[in-house]
Amino acid sequence: MHARVLVMLALRNLRRHLRRTVLTAAAMIAGAVVMVFSFTLDDGSHEQWVDSGVRMGSGHVTVERPEYRVSRRIDDRLADDVRRAAEQALHSPELAPHVTALSARLGITGLASSAAGSRPAQIVAVDPAAEADFGTIDDQVAEGRYLEADDGLAACVGAGLAESLDLELGSRFVVQAQDAEREIAGQLLRVVGIFRSGLPAIDQMLIHVPLATAGEWLGSATDVTNVGVVLADSDATALVVDRLERALAEPVARGEVRVMGWEESDPTLATAIAVDALGNYIIQGFLLVIIAFGIVNTVLMSVMHRHREFGVLRALGLSPGQTGTIVLIEGLALAAASGLVGVGLGILIMWYFLGDGLDMATFMEGAEDLTFGGVQVDPVIVPIFGALRMVQITAFIVGVGCLSAVYPALRAMRIDVTEAMKFDR
Repeated sequence: MHARVLVMLALRNLRRHLRRTVLTAAAMIAGAVVMVFSFTLDDGSHEQWVDSGVRMGSGHVTVERPEYRVSRRIDDRLADDVRRAAEQALHSPELAPHVTALSARLGITGLASSAAGSRPAQIVAVDPAAEADFGTIDDQVAEGRYLEADDGLAACVGAGLAESLDLELGSRFVVQAQDAEREIAGQLLRVVGIFRSGLPAIDQMLIHVPLATAGEWLGSATDVTNVGVVLADSDATALVVDRLERALAEPVARGEVRVMGWEESDPTLATAIAVDALGNYIIQGFLLVIIAFGIVNTVLMSVMHRHREFGVLRALGLSPGQTGTIVLIEGLALAAASGLVGVGLGILIMWYFLGDGLDMATFMEGAEDLTFGGVQVDPVIVPIFGALRMVQITAFIVGVGCLSAVYPALRAMRIDVTEAMKFDR
C-alpha cells in the first residue's frame, strides 16, 4: 500500500508540473532518436564492411590447415575426409539456416608470365558457380565475363596484373607454381575476364581459374586448401565456429585443421571496426552526459521549488527515504516513457526516410571508391534495426534518467521539515 501511494504521488507530480515534465522528456526523446539514428547506421555500416571483407577474403568462417595461413603452399591443403566432414556439418539442419554461401578453394602463390614480363601472382582455383554466390569478383568484371562451369584453360585476372603483363581479352599467358609432387609446373591460360576490385593489392596479383583446371595442372585432383563460409549474419560466426570445431574435433586435436572466424582471419578489418565502434561509443557517451546534466538540472530545480511540498509530506509521516523514493520514481517513470517513445520515434523516422539506405555518395566526393580496413565498401549504408540494440538504447536512456534523479533524491531526503514549512511554495 505504501509503495502504491508513493507511485501515485510521483505520477501526480509529473502531471501537475506538465511543462517541466514535457521539457525533460523532450531532451530524453531527442537523445534516444539520435542514438537510434547513430547506432542503426553504425551497425549497418559495420555489417556491410564485414560482408564486403569476408567475400573478398575467405568468408565469415574458414576451415584450413594451421600452416596454410603463412605458407600459402599446395602442400598444406586439406585432407579430403576433413573437407567432406566440414561440408556435411555446414549442410546439417543446425547450421544450414545460417549459411548463405560455401566455396572450397585451392589458393597458391605463383608466377604469371607473358611477352611483356613476369609478375608474382596469387592464384585461386574455384568452382565458378559456388564462387559466384560466395565472392564479389564476378560482379566486378570490367571486361569480358567471369568463369563458367564448362571453362577449361580460362582465367579471370585483376586489372593491375593485366596492365603489367599487357594482357587483353583473349590473350594467352603462362602461370607457374609448385605442384603436388613439389615440382615447378606451368600452365597456359587464356584471359576471359578482367576485374577491378578497387584495391590495388588485389588487382595487381589475383587470378581466378577453374578448380578442375588447377587439379589437372597441379596434380591435386579435387583437393582444396580451404573451405570458406559466408553467413547470413556475422553474429552467428562464433556459433558456427564452435559447431565446426566439434564436428572436426579429431583433426583439430591432432593439429591438422583450424577453424577461424573472420576476426581471426582478417585482423586488420576486425581492428578497424573495433576502433570505429569505440569512437562511436565515446561520442554516444558524451551525448548521454549532456542529457544527464539536463535531467539533473531540471529535476534538481523541481526539488528546490518543492520544499514546502516535501515538508508537508514529511509532516504527514513520510520518512526521508520515502520522500527521496518519490523523486526516484518520477525520474524512472519519465525516463522509461521517454526511452520507449524516443526509440519508437527513432525507428519510425529511420525506417521511413532511410529504410532503403543512406547513400554517402551524396555527401562526400569519391565515396564510390571508399575503402575501410583494406576493403572496398558500398557507399549505400542500410540501417540495421536489431532488437538487442533497441533494448540497449532504451536501457541506456532509462539508466541515465534514473542516475540523474539520484542526487535530487538525496537532496529531497535531507530537507529540514521546520525550514521547509517556512517556504511559500
